[in-house]
Amino acid sequence: MERLDKLIAACGAASRREVKTLVKQGRVCVDGIFAAAADMKVDENTAVITVDGVALKYEKFIYVLLHKPAGVLTATEDKRQATVLDLLPEEYRKRGIAPVGRLDKDTEGLLLLTDDGELAHRFLSPKYHVDKVYYARVEGTPDEADQAAFAAGMALSDFTCLPAELTLLGEGECLVTVREGKFHQVKRMLASRGKPVTYLKRLSMGPLQLDEDLEAGKWRLLESEEVLALQTVCGLASYDKAVKK
Repeated sequence: MERLDKLIAACGAASRREVKTLVKQGRVCVDGIFAAAADMKVDENTAVITVDGVALKYEKFIYVLLHKPAGVLTATEDKRQATVLDLLPEEYRKRGIAPVGRLDKDTEGLLLLTDDGELAHRFLSPKYHVDKVYYARVEGTPDEADQAAFAAGMALSDFTCLPAELTLLGEGECLVTVREGKFHQVKRMLASRGKPVTYLKRLSMGPLQLDEDLEAGKWRLLESEEVLALQTVCGLASYDKAVKK
């Protein structure tokens, strides 16, 4: 059982404060009956909630796959610059959705956003070995010596990276696979080898792959199979399911 105002707010239909007013105005029904109070308890799995006659679809958590474009901040808000949340519908922002990890302002590619705090925490933890794969264009050409340095666990000025994988793609191109998300990590690792990055794009995070047909700045909700795959790699396979059938 859950509070009515919390469920309506989670659907993005109104804030919890606004729900109190809607209930007083007789605009909210639960299973066809006018709601008695904003804080009344209802069954989140079976209750049919309507606001102004429109049925709401409740999902405990939402998961968004965004193709982040360059020039946009990975942040929930900023007074001067556009953030990734500005690319999403207002109702998602009302739910408190946030990026899982970050991409630098000039970096493109896959970004996961969710309001599932437990999954986000685990997904970022090195303990669960969630690989993140980046495509990079660099000055110079990475070689086998660079591969060995990445695999050994590179020591930077302020921390030592976990062993990483460097895949050679030819002149000025490579793939980098890391299990961490330290600030500017991929750029710093390549720069330390004399191969400064000129372009960086994240292609995957664990089981999630960036859709080739998803243009920069566009997004989509994850399929239920993708959510289950995320829960599995994070040790949450028996977790309370987020996507309602």
